[in-house]
Amino acid sequence: MKTLGMIGGTSWHSTIAYYRLINELVSAKIHSQANPSLIIHSINIELMREQNVEKINAKYLDVSQKLENAGADAIVICANTPHMTYEFVQPKIGIPILHIADAVGRKAKEWRLSKLGLLGNRPTMTGNFIPSVLKKNYGIETIIPEAHYIGQAHDYVSKELTQGQFTEQAKQFFITQSKLLMERGADGIILGCTELPLLIKPEDVDIPFLSSTDLHVQVAVDFILG
Repeated sequence: MKTLGMIGGTSWHSTIAYYRLINELVSAKIHSQANPSLIIHSINIELMREQNVEKINAKYLDVSQKLENAGADAIVICANTPHMTYEFVQPKIGIPILHIADAVGRKAKEWRLSKLGLLGNRPTMTGNFIPSVLKKNYGIETIIPEAHYIGQAHDYVSKELTQGQFTEQAKQFFITQSKLLMERGADGIILGCTELPLLIKPEDVDIPFLSSTDLHVQVAVDFILG
């Protein structure tokens, strides 16, 4: 099995989900009690809340280089928003970063989806680091909630979900946003915050949800066992 480097901490709740799911899936696939070699570096989430792009890029490059030097064969960033650093970091290291948008794009193509609604925090929804990969690599269009909902979505993510609070009010807000995106032509919804799959379950609503966490984990497991 290959060794995977994991950059977590944004938030630690989703990092735990990544760690648990990777171990569970590897064990299920090889039918043994063996577990993969994982190197985890958990950063302080306050770095992301400062929204200083230069500082964020520098930190993710430093951590990625440390993981490479420690023996990682590839890196998984255990959250959506820090993928904003991908274009800066990837050319400067010698191992691949397994991009979360590629994980989503592959499943969307498998499901024959061509227009996806994207839910998450403000940087993820308004940034181009997920839509650009989906468009370039898979020909998939991305839409986001109307502008007046962006702030509310961001607050739910940053003030509740990343702090381990999963309220019914937040769940109903994101389900409503999903339905609105579907009415605007989306044929699937990206749960583009790694805490959203902890909030909304498939049985909660009859909408094709693409859980970026679960799909990213699957790509990670395929790499480990490949």
